[in-house]
Amino acid sequence: MSDRGDTLAPAPGGSPWLLNLKLSIPGDVKAIEPAVEKILWVLSQLGCAAGKEFEVETALREALANAVVHGCGENPSKRVQFLVACNEDRSVTIVVRDPGKGFDPGAVPSPVERERLLAVHGRGIYLINQLMDDVRFRRGGTEIQMRKK
Repeated sequence: MSDRGDTLAPAPGGSPWLLNLKLSIPGDVKAIEPAVEKILWVLSQLGCAAGKEFEVETALREALANAVVHGCGENPSKRVQFLVACNEDRSVTIVVRDPGKGFDPGAVPSPVERERLLAVHGRGIYLINQLMDDVRFRRGGTEIQMRKK
């Protein structure tokens, strides 16, 4: 997602996109809630991910929070870019990219291991993987692509 106005490739199965929005928010946790609310409103108007709103909302909220906190270091002068798309079959694809150093998703410890069950953080990636149908990390861990059918 560059300033060129990147969009997603054609939707799976060749279906055209009903929605293909490119957005950004500052690296400030206060920017997450209004962005999520706006996106959910647009998705609901189009009937995208109907019946799966909780999963999409939670995954989007977690991905943006990780990008703001870890990728931007909660620095409002940095930006989190994200793209939200919905195709004719009403599946939703979300891509979130941050300007951070990235991370190795395989090195993130499981929050369901006994010694981590009572931890107060560290469940975001686990939740995203449980709630979304397809999750991929790219660009050295600075980008996550998620899909909900």
